Amino acid sequence: MNKIFLRPWHRDDAAALAVIANNVHIWNNVRDNLPLPYTINDAKSWIQFCKAQNPIVNFAIIYEGAVAGSIGCVLQKDVYRKNVEIGYFLDEKLWGHGIATEAVKILLSYIEINLDAIRIYAEVFAHNKASMKVLQKNGFVLESIRRNAAIKNNIISDDYVWVKLLPC
Repeated sequence: MNKIFLRPWHRDDAAALAVIANNVHIWNNVRDNLPLPYTINDAKSWIQFCKAQNPIVNFAIIYEGAVAGSIGCVLQKDVYRKNVEIGYFLDEKLWGHGIATEAVKILLSYIEINLDAIRIYAEVFAHNKASMKVLQKNGFVLESIRRNAAIKNNIISDDYVWVKLLPC
């Protein structure tokens, strides 16, 4: 069995997800639609939402047999329908061990095989250098820096757009 793999969310993952996601250091690096505090009910709602997806686009990151974080993508629409935005977060205790890098690699493979995409991108707040390194290690390039584009914790920040192009 691989040390790191992705799998669909299970109902019994709710407690682990709630513990991991209820962390201000994670919240500081994601969009405001992730609640803080993050409760067991938030986790149950998220898992229920994920179970209804077709195709499945959000996964639990499993490391050494336990839930270690969350990773997924958003399929874009209309003229951007071949674009996929990815996002992820990892239990803070596991930061710096290459787990996010490997999880993104696995998700990219899933996207290439299962989704009709030609462009994969991620948006990263200026202060989140670790996430930028994860993307770089997976072949993403910095496409743009959107100046003063995001507001997190009432602080205006630049938003870095990282892109990986797939063969058309």
